[in-house]
Amino acid sequence: MAESISRTYPVKPKLKPTSSTSSQHQTPESKYWKSFKTPKQQSPQSLVSSITSITFSPISPHDFAATHSATLSIFSGKSLELKTTISSAFKDVVTTASYRSDGRLIAAGDLSGSVHVLDVMSRVELRRLRGHTRAVRVVNYPRIDKLHLFSGADDGVVKYWDVTTEEKICDLLGHKDYVRCGDVSPVSDDMFVSGSYDHTVKVWDVRALNSGYVMEFDHGKPVEDVVYLPSGGLVATAGGNAVKIWDVLGGGRLVYAMESHNKTVTSICVGRIGKEGGEEAQQYRILSVGLDGYMKVFDYGRFKVTHSMRFPNPLMSVGFSPDCSTRVIGASNGMLYIGRRKVKGSESMELGDFGGFGPVVEEPQTRVLRPSYFRYFQRGQSEKPSEWDYLIKKPNKIKVTEHDKLLKKFMHKEALLAALNGKNPENVVAVMEELVARKKLLRCVSNLEIEELGLLLKFLQRYSTMPRFSRFLMGLTKKVVEMRAEDIKASDELRGDIRNLKRDVEEDIRLQLTLQQIQGIVSPLLKIAARR
Repeated sequence: MAESISRTYPVKPKLKPTSSTSSQHQTPESKYWKSFKTPKQQSPQSLVSSITSITFSPISPHDFAATHSATLSIFSGKSLELKTTISSAFKDVVTTASYRSDGRLIAAGDLSGSVHVLDVMSRVELRRLRGHTRAVRVVNYPRIDKLHLFSGADDGVVKYWDVTTEEKICDLLGHKDYVRCGDVSPVSDDMFVSGSYDHTVKVWDVRALNSGYVMEFDHGKPVEDVVYLPSGGLVATAGGNAVKIWDVLGGGRLVYAMESHNKTVTSICVGRIGKEGGEEAQQYRILSVGLDGYMKVFDYGRFKVTHSMRFPNPLMSVGFSPDCSTRVIGASNGMLYIGRRKVKGSESMELGDFGGFGPVVEEPQTRVLRPSYFRYFQRGQSEKPSEWDYLIKKPNKIKVTEHDKLLKKFMHKEALLAALNGKNPENVVAVMEELVARKKLLRCVSNLEIEELGLLLKFLQRYSTMPRFSRFLMGLTKKVVEMRAEDIKASDELRGDIRNLKRDVEEDIRLQLTLQQIQGIVSPLLKIAARR
């Protein structure tokens, strides 16, 4: 007999964020980037729609804002929980946002072509800058200047604004297609770089308005994002599946092109690995995300990708906190992948500073609540259970019907009338059976008024012939007729109810006799058929 061969097939697990670096060959830098993990007590953040941009506040604790649909959501830099949302100021989809240098104001652009300047604490709209004829795609406050900002839109125009007067200072013309991205210089508040779908990146200087743009790069593909590197002498651009680095001080020379993504790169940002001192290229990395679901970390000092991580959804935006403690990635389905860097004490003693990549920034200590604080007495209202807590659920309140309440108060007649008015035959029969058990049903019947007796007779007429209730209700009908015969004879309406009840009973008896006759005819035929 042939031996049976069993085959097993591997089942592909659900896709989760994974790192492409093998755990056996992890470099110190790869360990550093893998240390950004979602806290266990942190619930997954899912917003309404695609997250178009992420921006961090320059002021500690570095709250961050995410734009999605017609809402600007602000998250706490300490707890990583949703802190507040601003939606009343917007009538269309919010596309971009930028914090002011002091973190007190935030500017946001939307598809209506307006730039909204909002107070972070009160969520009040302070200024609305109108001038773009199409959707605003980029808004940036300068590094220090609090009174001006840059904006770019799908009308191909870059505008320089005076926020206090809500007036534009100048229009920076030169792009031939949508302006989709931009960044301010880290060394000069007067310089700005913008990227467009006309494949070009232009450097602007508001001190030289007559000469137009001062420099131009040809990326070769529609430019999705552009950032200044910290020194101010290099610019990184993203478009197509490539991230390119340009030397501004060298006249716009292409330094390097990284093509490690399989699909369009949607967003890039600069992240610091925590090492203080030394050259810029030893401290900073370029983080890029794309529609292929990958996040790449690029060391532009050595021109190589040092870390890669895959996510289950196409990625649209990325942000990195100034204190190097938080990394946030926004996906096309509204998911926020938030990672915070945290290392246990034993690991920090063993790994030191991650091979020279700087000390680990510990999670900020939360303030211990004491009975002297008012919040101590409200702590349970929004507190989420930890792993070892016993969760005691409050039992659901049982809704008691009106006739049950009356039965508890021994108001038997009122309970019977309440059930009759409810028009639910099962409840009425149940109340009657309870009154029989209490030996109060006949007394209730004898105390009924003429109108109340009519209500009872109408119920008996309708449901006495139903098989479920007939045994109980037919006996009750007989008792009611015997007890209230005088009242029935004196009332024309009650006599009519009795006639209707008699007619229904006679019709039911006739029907039962007919069914018995049919049964007598069919039964012999079934026996004969069974013998064959």
